[in-house]
This record gives sequence, C-alpha cells and structure tokens, in this order.
Amino acid sequence: MDNNLVLLLLLTPFVGFLFNVFFGKKAGKSIAGAIGTIAVVVSFAMSLYFFLQLNATGKPVSVTLLDWIQIGKLKVDFGILLDQLSLLWLLFVTGIGSLIHLYSISYMHEDENMHKFFAYLNLFVFFMITLVVGSNLLVMFIGWEGVGLCSYLLIGFWHKNQDYNDAAKKAFIMNRIGDLGFLIGIFILAFMFSTLNFVEMKQALSAGTANTALLGLAALCLFIGATGKSAQLPLYTWLPDAMAGPTPVSALIHAATMVTAGIFMITRMNFLFDLTPEVQNIIAIVGAITALVAASIGLLQNDIKKVLAYSTVSQLGLMFLALGMGAYNVAVFHVITHAFFKACLFLGSGSVIHALHGEQDMRKMGGLRKAMPITFATMLISTLAIAGIFPFAGFWSKDEILMVAFEQNKALWIIGSIASIMTAFYMFRLMYLTFFRDFRGTEEQKHHLHESPSLITLPLIILAALATVGGLINLPGSNWLNHFLEPILAGKHEEHALGSQEYMLMGIALTGAIIGIVWAYAKYIKQGFVPKQDSEIAGVSKTIYNKYYLDELYTFLIITPLNALSNFFRTTLEPALGGIVYGFGNVANGLSNQGKKLQSGSIGLYLFAFVIGVLAIVSYLFLAQ
Repeated sequence: MDNNLVLLLLLTPFVGFLFNVFFGKKAGKSIAGAIGTIAVVVSFAMSLYFFLQLNATGKPVSVTLLDWIQIGKLKVDFGILLDQLSLLWLLFVTGIGSLIHLYSISYMHEDENMHKFFAYLNLFVFFMITLVVGSNLLVMFIGWEGVGLCSYLLIGFWHKNQDYNDAAKKAFIMNRIGDLGFLIGIFILAFMFSTLNFVEMKQALSAGTANTALLGLAALCLFIGATGKSAQLPLYTWLPDAMAGPTPVSALIHAATMVTAGIFMITRMNFLFDLTPEVQNIIAIVGAITALVAASIGLLQNDIKKVLAYSTVSQLGLMFLALGMGAYNVAVFHVITHAFFKACLFLGSGSVIHALHGEQDMRKMGGLRKAMPITFATMLISTLAIAGIFPFAGFWSKDEILMVAFEQNKALWIIGSIASIMTAFYMFRLMYLTFFRDFRGTEEQKHHLHESPSLITLPLIILAALATVGGLINLPGSNWLNHFLEPILAGKHEEHALGSQEYMLMGIALTGAIIGIVWAYAKYIKQGFVPKQDSEIAGVSKTIYNKYYLDELYTFLIITPLNALSNFFRTTLEPALGGIVYGFGNVANGLSNQGKKLQSGSIGLYLFAFVIGVLAIVSYLFLAQ
C-alpha cells in the first residue's frame, strides 16, 4: 500500500501537468486551475500522511521503483526515501505550493494561457518532489535539472517581452554553471564509493578510509552546485531578474522550491561536509558575504518585487552561514520559517500589483493600507517576522543562526547582524512606501483601488498565521525540530538553554531590528522621503542601486570576450577551415573530372588500353626474369 501512496504523492502533480497540457485549453480556465491545485493538494495530503506515520513509528519509508543503472561495481536504483528531512521539505513544498496554486486561480484568470501556466506550475512541483524524495544523488539530479527547466519556462512565461526572455535565459545558463559543478561532484563520489545512495555513502564514510583530498574536491563541487541553485555569490544575479515571471512564480521559486534545493542537498550530504572543514569555512564565509551584499542592494531598490528578491538572497546567505558552521538543523529551521513569511510577502506584493494594474514601482504607491487592509495586515506580520521581531517566526530562527555564529566566529556574527539590521530597514521601507502616507499613483489607479478577491487573500491569511506561530516548532527548551531531525543529523546540534549569553544575544538582535525599523520610520514617515528617480541617483547610492555593477563586470570579463572569440571563430577560423575542407573537395573533384574523360564509351579506346596493359604486364614479367 505504501508503494501506491508514494507513487500518488510523486505522480499526481505530473498527471495535473499532462491534463493541462493536452486538455486544459478546452476544459477552460476554472477547471484547469482547479485540476492543477487539486493535484498539489493530493501530494500535500500524502506528505502529511507519511509525516504522521513517521512521527508515530520513527521508521522511514524506502521504495525502489526500478533497477536503473549498473556499470561494473556502480549500481544506481531509482529509489524513493521518505525520511525526516525529505518529509519536512515535502510538507512546505506541497503545502505552500497548494496555496500558491489557489492564489494563481484568481491572479492569472485574465491570462489567455492560464492552462499552460498551471501545467508549468504542476511540473515544477513534480520535479521539486523528485529532488526531495530521491534516495540517491542521481535521482536528486533529475529533480535538480527539472526545476531549472521549469524556472526557465515560468520566468519567461510572458515571452512576448524580450526582457523577460533574457531573464529566463540568464537563470537557465547561470544554473547550468552551478549544475556542472554538482555533476562533477556526483562523478567523484561515484568513483570513490561505487554508489550514490545516501545511506550507503554514509556507511562507507563512517569506515574512515576515504581519500580526504577527493572528499574535499567532491564537497566543493557540490557546493558550487548549491551556489547556483540557491543564489549565492558569485552566481546569485539570476535570482533578482527572475522577477520577470508572474508573481506566483516568484513566490514558488523564492519561498518553497528551487532556491531551497542547495540547502537541502548540503543538509542531506551533511556526513560528507562534516569531514571537509575547509569547505565548510568557505560555505560560511560565502553565505555571510552574500547576506551582507544582497541586504545592502535591497536598501535602495524601488521595485517592490526586487526588494523581496534581494531579501531572499540575503536570507539564503544566512542559511548558508549556518550550514558552514555545521548547524544544519538551524538552517532547516530558517528555511521553514522563511518559506512562510517570504511566500506571504511575495503573494502580498502580487496583491498590491494586482490592485494597481501591474505597477511595481514603490515610488508610485503609498496610502494603500485603508484600501487593502487584509493585504496590509498580512504583509505587516510577515515583515515583522523577517525583521526578527519577537515573537514572530523569524525571530527564533534568525536568532539561532546568529547565536551559532557568535559562538564560532565573531566576525561572521557581526556581518550577519549588520545584514539583519539592513533587512529590518529595507523591509519597513517597503511597508512605509507602499502602505503609508498619501497615494502617489495616478487618479485612475486611485479610483480603482480595492482589496483583492478571497482566493488571493485566503492564502495570505494562512501564511501570515504560519509566519506568526512557525517558530513554535523549535523553541528553546522544547526543540521539537532538533529532536525530529536527530536520525539525519545525529549529534550535530546543540540545544541552547536560555542563559545570560543567549538573552544578551537575543536582546542585541532585537535591538538591531528595532534600530532598522526606527531608521526607516524616521526617513520615510517623519521626513516623508520618496526615493529619487533613477536618473537623479548619484555617488555610492548609484553604485549600490546598480548592484555594484556586477552584471556589467560579468559582461566585461566573460560575455564580451566570449562574444569576441565567437566572432573570431565565425568570421576568421570557420572560413579558413572551410576553405581547407572545400580545397580537398575541389582537388578530388578536379581529378574525377579528368578521370571521367577516360570513360568515353569508345570500344577502340578500350581495346587500345587493354593491349597497352597486357604489354606492360608481359614487359614487367620479362624484365623480372
């Protein structure tokens, strides 16, 4: 029975994808949306069933669907593993995914290709489930590549806009760079252990006979894969541009699915990374720097979705900081709470954009809290959560990260704390510019301001509630999440008893968040400051606003030389090589033209050639004797 339920969990979104591809347009928008949503809800129900079963029995479910690859000693099955880690991920992937699908029924209802949108969403969820439930790295890699493909399809969904197409291609190509690293890491581990199964690799490593240099290289390659998928320096620049897709796509990519894949993979492979402390140090440093750089860029962005995009990159950086310090359980805790408040924030921004008929520039918003009270209240709760205000979910998970950093590396704790203060500032800057003071849009927009329909506000209310109470899963003292993950992360967590140091760190973090909020209040409410137009921004602000010109740097260092090399090949090398190849052809053609003159059809010529040949043979034989 479990086998059938596992297949139901895995394949229902894929069935939804097939339905919408082949029948969605004929069925109509309402049915296409309903089928797509129900497909993910069924997967959520199955995830909840297996979660409750595991919680009661403590026994993971392992299913081998088929024998897949056997080359020499290497054997890879197409296997499914539902253990503590995969089921936690499944719950928020399918749970939040269901809410995003429900939201999309209303949000995308005017789009002529709504059936195609739901098909892509279902396929996205299917591949994310595959990534999470795979019992080995190769099955994970199928899901890994699948979500990359779906991100390309969804980011470029409105493909008539060339900028959106460019954003989709950018996401696809930058992820391929990281994926190459991931693939090389997989090859190294297959060479070392003759298996890619997580349980078998863990057992092999426990013997302590592995080549440490190869282990370090494999871990580094896997981390390169994670930097692409989870948008860390230097491969993060695709994620802000991913805002080109419809807002539900942004919520799905940023909150529940694709960007969490790198964190999931490193947590899954914790037994490998624990043996490579040098790579762990790199992970922690890259995470901290990413958190700070992205937070600083978020300070000056004016597109409401771009602010949230950079906040995602920054929060992912904090998660990698925790991973690099071996605090996998803390990183998982922040992944879960972040999924709640970030999904709410993105869907809330979509509600605002929906009310303003596509406007995303916060300089043209303001005063929306009275017209959109539910959107305002839910976004305020989620903003308090991401800022780290007590007692909301983000307070508990972010504080855990900063506590671990304080104990292991004070410099990284300082960087993480500064990033957190910046987060509080730019998130309340977003709230103040969007919902407070006077409306700065057009009279027509003002006349049509309204709260979004219930299919949009219901997911917001549920997510806001989760952003409020989500921290309960790992409160100091109870630490349910730590205990639940013990079979996966045995001996890898320290439970923080609330002593004087912990209270001090909580106080510092909370004070920092309040400073950020008050700073934003003084500037955007008291002073009524409205950000300048793009052409008026100058100095350091211009550098930060333009993302430190990192895209321009990549263009200069990588794209321009590659284009020059391509042009050289096309205009110089290809014609030269073509000339050589065609030259051989011309020589052969010339010889054949001369040779075919002998084939004239004249019997006299043929007899003459025959006699000459016979005489030549006789002469040779005579001279040889």
